[in-house]
Amino acid sequence: MAAAISSLSPSQGPSAGGHTVVINGTGFTGATLVRFRTTSASFSVLSATRIIAIAPAGTGSVAVTVTTASGTSNSAVYTYVTTPVITGLSPSQGSAAGGNVITVQGTGFTSATLVAFGLTPTSFNVVSATQITATAPTGTGSVPVTVTTASGTSNSVFYTYAVTPVITGLSPSQGPTAGGNVITIQGTGFTSATSVAFGVTPASFNVVSATQITATVPAGPAAPVNVTVTTPAGTSNPMVYSYVAAPAVFSLDPGMGPEAGGNTVTITGTDLTLATAVTFGTNEATNINVLSDSLITADAPGGTDTVTVTVTTPGGTSTPGTGNAYYTYVGIPAIDSLIPDEGPAHGGSNVAIFGSNLTHTDEVRFGGTVTLFAAVSDNLVVATSPAGEPGTVDVTVHTPGGDSNGVAYQYEA
Repeated sequence: MAAAISSLSPSQGPSAGGHTVVINGTGFTGATLVRFRTTSASFSVLSATRIIAIAPAGTGSVAVTVTTASGTSNSAVYTYVTTPVITGLSPSQGSAAGGNVITVQGTGFTSATLVAFGLTPTSFNVVSATQITATAPTGTGSVPVTVTTASGTSNSVFYTYAVTPVITGLSPSQGPTAGGNVITIQGTGFTSATSVAFGVTPASFNVVSATQITATVPAGPAAPVNVTVTTPAGTSNPMVYSYVAAPAVFSLDPGMGPEAGGNTVTITGTDLTLATAVTFGTNEATNINVLSDSLITADAPGGTDTVTVTVTTPGGTSTPGTGNAYYTYVGIPAIDSLIPDEGPAHGGSNVAIFGSNLTHTDEVRFGGTVTLFAAVSDNLVVATSPAGEPGTVDVTVHTPGGDSNGVAYQYEA
């Protein structure tokens, strides 16, 4: 009776050959030849129903036959499978904690039996002959990823376990609600950063090094938010960044002062708590004292004309709006002459005071006596002489710019 093959185990193998194939069937006693297509294979007859053969090299699907003295058997198909090849991993790095799904690209994956990260096997799914999805196990450093099929084990492509990023500081840690300012994020594990977020809002960024990122702050409401950095290894710890509302200046007291500066001005407004600078025009004030979120005192610098007073905080610099943020520098008043320069001791005379920088006159004195007056122009003040003792007194004028020189007035008996 001629030999008959019922099955091959396995029914496929690598094109390089060399794998053991068990041939099951009947009538194998006295077998003289085993062929894979036209190529003879070395073999051993274990029994009338089983032969062990060593598959020769080959390609494609071939017919396997057994020949005995009674003739040649029917054929059974044996398929040569190409050794798998990995061409890429996506992503090629991830958290040391594992658990992320990666895509293995390549060829010859159809009959994959094993995917390993280093020596660690992992769960996987064969999507097609050119793609496998696998779940990365826990690990450290860089490990070779391989795919094994019946035809053998693939080449290695390295997968890197990255350390989860850690933020240690932000500089600065606060800024304007309009955003647009650049901050520096310090920490570790930033090399492969894929995103930087302020709360839920992504920000544009630049990885300077493994320990430093620069990021452009997006706009946000006046409130604290958590800043995070994400890499293939995961998302960092949060670090608080505070959005600060822009300051506003509503009023100044006094609203004018001497050109020499040095006088203390009280500034009223909103969001003044974090004030870092106060300017009068382009000149910086000194001795800034923040009393509350709505009140600051500062010593005016020297200057001329009328200027805008601004307050700067991490939220920005104030701009003129509701209220009066203007400060006027006043020149020192000067008296040139009095007409008349004499009058009765009982007072009551109108005295014209001629000079300069008289517009903002707030006090006129005859000696030590304050009297009524009217500022007519920058060059003229008309005052009513108070009662006085016979003799000479100095008439002086005071403005926010300071005290004038004195000019003699004669009281007559």
